[in-house]
Amino acid sequence: MERKRQLSAFIKKEFRHIFRDRRSMLILLVMPIIQIILFGFAITTEVKNARVAVFDPSNDTATQHIINRINASEYFDIEYYPQQLESVNQLFQEGNIRLAILFTDHFEERLRHTGDAAVQLLADATDPNQAGMLVAYASNILAACQQEWMEEYAAPLQIVPEIRMLYNPQMKGAYNFVPGVMGLILMLICAMMTSIAIVREKEMGTMEVLLASPMRPGYLIFSKVVPYFSLSMVNLMTILFLSVFVLGVPVSGSLFWLLIASFLFITVALSLGILISTIVRTQVAAMLISGMALMMPVMLLSGMIFPVENMPLLLQLLSHAVPAKWFILSVKKLMIQGLPVHYVRKEFGILAFMAILFISVSIKNFKVRLT
Repeated sequence: MERKRQLSAFIKKEFRHIFRDRRSMLILLVMPIIQIILFGFAITTEVKNARVAVFDPSNDTATQHIINRINASEYFDIEYYPQQLESVNQLFQEGNIRLAILFTDHFEERLRHTGDAAVQLLADATDPNQAGMLVAYASNILAACQQEWMEEYAAPLQIVPEIRMLYNPQMKGAYNFVPGVMGLILMLICAMMTSIAIVREKEMGTMEVLLASPMRPGYLIFSKVVPYFSLSMVNLMTILFLSVFVLGVPVSGSLFWLLIASFLFITVALSLGILISTIVRTQVAAMLISGMALMMPVMLLSGMIFPVENMPLLLQLLSHAVPAKWFILSVKKLMIQGLPVHYVRKEFGILAFMAILFISVSIKNFKVRLT
């Protein structure tokens, strides 16, 4: 009986210890809810509501029937009707569309008189899996329309889709995962390792000794950050070297601006690492926060593996706060698509804003916590 009372007392003590630690409660009860929601909605290979542009110089009954069928599909969302072919290329470069459907002149007339009409399907193949599915869905709709008209006119008709995969004609998977791996590795080295290194000094009690030295706290933090910045640059050059010479992914655009984009992202990741170190006191907590709050969003919400456009609206909005998303977009535009730097002004501006914000907040918090 006495042993039962002792066991019960120890169990109650452990429960009280857990309930007093709010961070442990968040990890034990809240984190599983967040994970199941993220994994349940973010992990999907389906393609839905892909943004499409339609160039229709014919504008006849046949093309309108096809356009209506495509727009009625859950896979496509026709948002643009450009009047010039040059505008289609512009839409791809700005990242506004994933697929373009180009009809020929006098489409219905050719279909009825010659029994043959051509449609060109242009897909953004920086994500080859998504591009392949979009082309397949569009081709199936064209085939269904062709079958309807063959039965209606009792004549052999043929709609031949001409398919072009832009930026990645060989459909190499490396074109898609190299930018994502760059973002993941740089975030791992910069944020997680920096936060753990600084917290380790606090946990061992040596940070107060360092702060008591004549050197200013800012210089001490800077000295902690520089090695990880250097290692990140080495990793960046290694990834680029292997991508070009082993995986066959060329740097199609400016190497200089690609390095600038990487520099901005590394700065953001380092400031996040410092910010985490001001919030937690132990290395375990720093690793958990880095893994849960940084690594999981990078993998799920940055577009590294799963297209953000296919996710629910709430997750799409949350993805805007993930720095890796903007870095991956800029790398794809500069490295894969080979676009000029003015096409990544938005991504550069957001990364620069995040860097300034996180640096300001982390430095302020660090001074408050350690002085």
